[in-house]
Amino acid sequence: MRLNISPYLNVFTSRRVAVITTLGFSSGLPLALTGGTLQAWMTVEGVDIKTIGIFALVSIPYTLKFLWSPIMDRFAVPWLGRRRGWILLTQICLMFAIAAMSFYSPQHVPLLLATIALFVAFTSASQDIVIDAYRTDVLREKERGAGAAVFVFGYRIAILFSGAFALIISEYINWNNTYLLISTGMLIGIITTFFSPEPEKTALPPKSLSEAVTGPMKDFFSRRNAILILLLIILYKLGDAYAGSLTTAFLIRGVGFSAGDVGTINKGFGLACVIGGSFIGGALMVKFGLMNALMLFGILQAISNLSFMLLAYLGKNYEMFIFAIAFENLSGGMGTSAFVALLMSLCNSRFSATQYALLSSLAAIGRIFISPTSGFLVESIGWANFFFVTTIIALPGLVLLWYLRVEIERLTQEMRLK
Repeated sequence: MRLNISPYLNVFTSRRVAVITTLGFSSGLPLALTGGTLQAWMTVEGVDIKTIGIFALVSIPYTLKFLWSPIMDRFAVPWLGRRRGWILLTQICLMFAIAAMSFYSPQHVPLLLATIALFVAFTSASQDIVIDAYRTDVLREKERGAGAAVFVFGYRIAILFSGAFALIISEYINWNNTYLLISTGMLIGIITTFFSPEPEKTALPPKSLSEAVTGPMKDFFSRRNAILILLLIILYKLGDAYAGSLTTAFLIRGVGFSAGDVGTINKGFGLACVIGGSFIGGALMVKFGLMNALMLFGILQAISNLSFMLLAYLGKNYEMFIFAIAFENLSGGMGTSAFVALLMSLCNSRFSATQYALLSSLAAIGRIFISPTSGFLVESIGWANFFFVTTIIALPGLVLLWYLRVEIERLTQEMRLK
């Protein structure tokens, strides 16, 4: 039974939305354990910097996950349905693999630990594939914004648990016991998976592995304006990502805030604002609909970059610092909720694992290629002009969104019927 609250918040009381929260936690938990937390462990153990740098390669599966996503579309394990069975299998493997990392030392057996860490990253990326597909399949259209919001919340809490919390307790119970303890966090996702609902509509999986590989592309490119839609996915959050690539450097070197200020306000308060923005975005999408939300939140994302331009002009001003962080993270969280809802709405449930993996990977391409130029641009035109340019970079995505508004609404209606 739904609670008698505002209809824009009532969506958060759905059982389908609730399970996405803890699945978000399950998805975020392994990330730091093969990234920042593992790097901290190796540094404390006295591992040389070259080896630490090489260990960054264990994160490769996250960028290549679309290569094996067709297997997870085509085949199902013989329990808990097409998506939940895969989720449970990956979660169990992750719990034991993370625990296995606790039995070895990066100083004494770095190659063995790297191998296990690579398996953790591969299994974590596989879990992400199928959780994204399950979220796409199980959520109703009105719930997608809320689903994106609670997923971000669960994901961020998990990163705090396996990141900041792990670093703190490692000083008291040592690194091996820390990894063993953190591995038990996967039980949250395992229990959730058992009690998660099945999608209301059952889609037929691809009939062959060949169809699972080629079908998602054929399906997507059979749509009108497919190329322009892909371009929109690249451009929508590009200005926001470009500005964010140097935010920490700007706050410390550009305007002179201390590392403690940046940690407290940018990382701590900023995280709270991202989560709050995600929830606000999810609620407002119920009222405005997907297209209006995408446009409104995209405009706010672009304008928020100008607050950093103003901070660059004012210098070390704490009031403006807090305002800029709040504005940028709130609008970024809202934009992310709408953007994730857009990706889900573009996926055919027959191929949702592969299509979502491909679309989300495509969304990162622009950020990956444009971010390395940010330092050169700052050197050439200064911080204030840099943030003005990031605002301009956000505009083509908004223009393209307006141009495609009718087509996207038609496509989302079409996907809902499949």
